[in-house]
Amino acid sequence: MGSMRQIVLDTETTGLSAEGGDRIIEIGCVELFNRKLTGNNLHFYINPERDSHEDALKVHGISNEFLRDKPKFAELADEILAYVRGAEVIIHNAPFDLGFLNKELERLGHPPFKTFAEGVIDTLVMAKEMFPGKRNSLDALCDRLEVDNSGRTLHGALLDAELLADVYINLTRGQEALLMDVPADKDAGPAQGQAAVLDLSGFHLPVLQANPQELQEHQDVLAQLDKSSGGKTVWRSCESLSARKFVA
Repeated sequence: MGSMRQIVLDTETTGLSAEGGDRIIEIGCVELFNRKLTGNNLHFYINPERDSHEDALKVHGISNEFLRDKPKFAELADEILAYVRGAEVIIHNAPFDLGFLNKELERLGHPPFKTFAEGVIDTLVMAKEMFPGKRNSLDALCDRLEVDNSGRTLHGALLDAELLADVYINLTRGQEALLMDVPADKDAGPAQGQAAVLDLSGFHLPVLQANPQELQEHQDVLAQLDKSSGGKTVWRSCESLSARKFVA
C-alpha cells in the first residue's frame, strides 16, 4: 500500500439530525502515518449557533455556555479541509459524521467532504463484517480488542478519535499478528518474514471418547431440546428420514 496518511475523525453534535438543523460542536482528528500515531492532531470546539438537546448534553457534557465564544465552523472550514486533503479518513459510523460535515460544507457553498479526502473507511461496517450480531459501538470494540478506554468519562471527540485509531489498527492487523517471529538462522530455518513450518506427521493425536455418563447427559440435553421444540428438531427428522430409507 506504500506510505499512507490516514486521519481518524470524530465529531460531537448538538443532536442526531443534521437535516433537522443540528450542528457540529466539536471535531477531533488524529493522524496515522504508516499505521503509527504521529501526534499531528486537529481539535476544535465550535460555536454551533444553537443549543444542544438535553439527551445530547448527557452524552458529550459540553455546555451551551462553553461554546458561545468558540469559532464558528465557517472560520475553521479551510483549516479542517487542508488537514484532511489527500488522506484516507477513518470514521466509526461514517454516514453520521459525514452527514453533519456535508451539511456544514453545503452552508458555505462547498462540495461534500468526500471530494477533499482520498477515501473514507467506516470502522462500523468493518466491525459488523468481522463480528456479526455483536455490539459494535466504540466502547464494545475497545473491550473486545483490549483497547484501554478507562481514561474517559464523557465522549471527547479527540479521545474518541485516538481510541478509534487503536481499534482500527487492531481490526486491520490481520494475519501478520499470527506469524511467529523466528530468528533467521544462516544455515537453516525460514527466511525472514516467513512462518516456521512444523512437520506434524510425527505427532500422535489422542482421540478422547465420551464416557457413558457424558453420553447420557448428551441424550438428556437432546431430550430437553426435543421437548421445548415440540419434537421438531432437525436431527429427529433426519433420523426418521434415514430410518425410512433403511426400511425401504
